Amino acid sequence: MLDLNRLKALHAVHVYGSVGAAADALMVTPSAVSQQIAKLERETGARLMERNGRGVRLTDAAGLLAEHAERILALVETAEADFEALRGEVVGRLNMGAFPTAVRGLMPAALTGMRRRHPDLHVLLHEREPERVVREVARGELDLGVVQDWMNRPMALPDGLSKATLLDDIADVVVPADHPLAGRKEVELSSLSGEQWISSSPGTVCHDWLVFTLRSADLEPEISCMADEYPTQMALVAAGIGCAIIPRLGRDLLPEGVSVVPLRPRQTRRISAIWRTDAARRPAIRAAVEALSEASRTQENSWAVS
Repeated sequence: MLDLNRLKALHAVHVYGSVGAAADALMVTPSAVSQQIAKLERETGARLMERNGRGVRLTDAAGLLAEHAERILALVETAEADFEALRGEVVGRLNMGAFPTAVRGLMPAALTGMRRRHPDLHVLLHEREPERVVREVARGELDLGVVQDWMNRPMALPDGLSKATLLDDIADVVVPADHPLAGRKEVELSSLSGEQWISSSPGTVCHDWLVFTLRSADLEPEISCMADEYPTQMALVAAGIGCAIIPRLGRDLLPEGVSVVPLRPRQTRRISAIWRTDAARRPAIRAAVEALSEASRTQENSWAVS
């Protein structure tokens, strides 16, 4: 009989392209992955890996077995989900991933709620960029993810994933305190022509969105600094280096020397939970979505009060 852990190791090498990358995804050592595949070779009587320069590559036999492994692992996940649903107990292990501001703005309250209501559920949280969260949920490395989806630049989800909206997060422009627009009740995006901008790194969702949004308003983005952490961006704004558009979720206390001004039209990103549709019956998935929804309502209520 084929061992599931060995099939999982082979499938990971097939998906990620190397033993090292597969080991990172499975959170084991490269040696452990190689040992699992060596045992699988003895079980099947087939050569599954061969040298390719300094690395290794999977043989045709391994590729065929990896395709079967993907279907087998999906069936096992469905069986586990159905069994958990039958028991109706929120137990076991749940791997979750979320982008940084969701980790800061939503996860503390959500994890506290889950721990209080479901002490036998063990949650492991990973901070990830949204694109990576989508990939890892689709591949089964994460059970549930929290992603962002800008209203004017939606993110496509692969087939086989389900989604629940948690909240709509509003982004405001942050300007130096002595800026001519500081203190306004709201400003048109077009009124920020000629400004220097502070952005996230190229290739990130927020950088690409900022460039797209500014160009959509006929503003050519003049980016003076790139920093991925919003507190760093606000410190640069306070120093008079430029302006930034920063969402409210997970926004830290404002430093001295900045002014936050709402934009017109509103710039909004939708925060959603995603999971594999085959695992939707797991009580742990439902419990996590409920906890995230409750934390999101609390966050929205705090914005309404402020």
